[in-house]
Amino acid sequence: MAKRTFSNLETFLIFLLVMMTAITVALLSLLFITSGTIENHKDSGGHLFSTTPNPPATQGSTATQSSTATQRSTATQSSTATQTSPVTSTPELPLFQNFSGYYIGVGRADCTGQVADINLMGYSKSGQNAQGILTRLYSRAFIMAEPDGSNRTVFVSIDIGMVSQRLRLEVLNRLQSKYGSLYRRDNVILSGTHTHSGPAGYFQYTVFVIASEGFSNRTFQHMVTGILKSIDIAHTNMKPGKIFINKGNVDGVQINRSPYSYLQNPQSERARYSSNTDKEMVVLKMVDLNGDDLGLISWFAIHPVSMNNSNHLVNSDNVGYASYLLEQEKNKGYLPGQGPFVAAFASSNLGDVSPNILGPRCINTGESCDNANSTCPIGGSNMCIAKGPGQDMFDSTQIIGRAMYQRAKELYASASQEVTGPLASAHQWVDMTNVTIWLNSTHTAKTCKPALGYSFAAGTIDGVGGLNFTQGKTEGDPFWDTIRDQILGKPSEEIKECHRPKPILLHTGELSKPHPWHPDIVDVQIITLGSLAITAIPGEFTTMSGRRLREAVQAEFASHGVQNMTVVISGLCNVYTHYITTYEEYQAQRYEAASTIYGPHTLSAYIQLFRNLAKAIATDTVANLSRGPEPPFFQQLIVPLIPNIVDRAPIGRTFGDVLQPAKPEYRVGEVAEVTFVGANPKNSAQNETHQTFLTVEKYEATSTSWQIVCNDASWETRFYWHKGLLGLSNATVEWHIPDTAQPGIYRIRYFGHNRKQDILKPAVILSFEGTSPAFEVVTT
Repeated sequence: MAKRTFSNLETFLIFLLVMMTAITVALLSLLFITSGTIENHKDSGGHLFSTTPNPPATQGSTATQSSTATQRSTATQSSTATQTSPVTSTPELPLFQNFSGYYIGVGRADCTGQVADINLMGYSKSGQNAQGILTRLYSRAFIMAEPDGSNRTVFVSIDIGMVSQRLRLEVLNRLQSKYGSLYRRDNVILSGTHTHSGPAGYFQYTVFVIASEGFSNRTFQHMVTGILKSIDIAHTNMKPGKIFINKGNVDGVQINRSPYSYLQNPQSERARYSSNTDKEMVVLKMVDLNGDDLGLISWFAIHPVSMNNSNHLVNSDNVGYASYLLEQEKNKGYLPGQGPFVAAFASSNLGDVSPNILGPRCINTGESCDNANSTCPIGGSNMCIAKGPGQDMFDSTQIIGRAMYQRAKELYASASQEVTGPLASAHQWVDMTNVTIWLNSTHTAKTCKPALGYSFAAGTIDGVGGLNFTQGKTEGDPFWDTIRDQILGKPSEEIKECHRPKPILLHTGELSKPHPWHPDIVDVQIITLGSLAITAIPGEFTTMSGRRLREAVQAEFASHGVQNMTVVISGLCNVYTHYITTYEEYQAQRYEAASTIYGPHTLSAYIQLFRNLAKAIATDTVANLSRGPEPPFFQQLIVPLIPNIVDRAPIGRTFGDVLQPAKPEYRVGEVAEVTFVGANPKNSAQNETHQTFLTVEKYEATSTSWQIVCNDASWETRFYWHKGLLGLSNATVEWHIPDTAQPGIYRIRYFGHNRKQDILKPAVILSFEGTSPAFEVVTT
């Protein structure tokens, strides 16, 4: 390849980027938290509202305000979150007895966190920050225990992009403080649904902190509290019951977004499968001994990216909508987020699976861009975007989510195969940068220090990158190599050789300032319920990677006399390590391969590690497994760049005043909209005064009271926050009136918190409310 020379423009750009980076690094160094204390914030709890007895107002609006001082406490963190203080309290356990089945507990709690002034986690798109809420995010916990209480397991599905290592360590730390050795690293799985519309900011490794634009302790604490609360509820609600398993295909909701990578796998292997995606959904049905419904867990391979990277509303995407529909059906009479039945639609081997089933097309010409590099003749890769089946992203989310809900509902209703047998769990921490893999009896290979390839920057057809990188790059670019070398230093020959044919864009495994850029220590974990094995995957397996792991784990169990195990892939668990492709897919270096950070033999390493766990469970030798090296828990993290400022109302107005009222009358299918004087919604993430940003209420003449029909967890409501200058802002509430709405008199209420700070006094958070004039909904 001929040596490339740089033009004057390119030389100037390199110099400018180097100078800008130096200034940025200097500024970020000033933003470190320099003490070992962090601020704790309270959970905002559930969605409980009392009715108000006042009759409907026909003119004007009301706004009320009360004061609650911002509560702060400090807690000195230990060097690792798994080192805890002695147990302070252990809740009373259920009275165990002999029966056929398991003790089962289910719980759900809010873990939404900030809905403003924070990046959304998933697309890594600059400027895609939260500006309101479409649906709440929930943690859904399921506890299963043997009748004599000797063993138990916990599975938690959380409406977040992925579980971070810091999040898991803190949850385990607090579980140990409360429950002692009951809930541990080996028997608790935390799994993210992988919505790309949840808040970021809860990570400790530098790559993810940069993508989050800082560490948000407010959101982190709210997530931790929500996860713990869901486990507490499940623990309290444990009762004797039975678990049934069912399986069935879901058609028409997926495509493989990297089919050219999939084709690199051996033809003989591909011939064993009818599709390049896994269509099978696995459902666990949980009921009490009377047959009454308790909960459902579904595993299905699909990316929750029906909401694209133009979205700014926090929401749980297509899998969350499926949970919403099933929980609303089972919990009749309850508002969303309430009621005893809990339905989790958990992630699986979704790495190369997209819900945007119309496929990739050039948005400027309309022609297909389903090619090896996902590029368009005009505009390149930035123009190649896949579309969902709906008229817009909201519609697509509902279509895909409803299809999953409908199939899960059918499988749940017809489930008849009971899960029986003992519970077991196995866990290890592993240094994934230094795993030796036996390829055969004579040859070995090794994993690598983490690195991201050029195609990582290209993004995918679900969300393209911003610099016109292309997928499938197996050679670097001198221009970007020079930029990297000047800012971050050159990658070593060792890491370049280890990752071949990946051209390294970021040699993250060799970067440690201000903290390591990627994790070295990774969790591997299996829990078993009788003949079901749940493998906790710390990342995103592609379709064929998941098939190989399932087959290997099942074969390992069988080789030790445990036949006919059902193995499920549970994705985005415990710590995030990007993607895991097969060795053959790695050679094509599309996005998923470029994001396989431990090198071409990553999948083989995981297969070897999970087989070891399966063997330990099958041979009852879990106690002989080494714990492995404990992961770090970093003290000093970069704080968010967006400051906390005082909220202000316009002159002559107060917070909650109506600026734009609803129309006097609406028909079903129309959108009622009210705009209020607002305040920054992030103030509400740490307060318990209100547990929703909005309610839609109907006046009941017989009781002369207002009854809540919707809150901000309802799909038909949308809460938009419009940020102005100098602390001014507006809040707009939309109610997309469904066909099921009853005719009558309605109103919309807004609940918020504003930040106030007088001179030489600490900041306080003040709660306020706003109420719209009443309006009428008619059916014709």
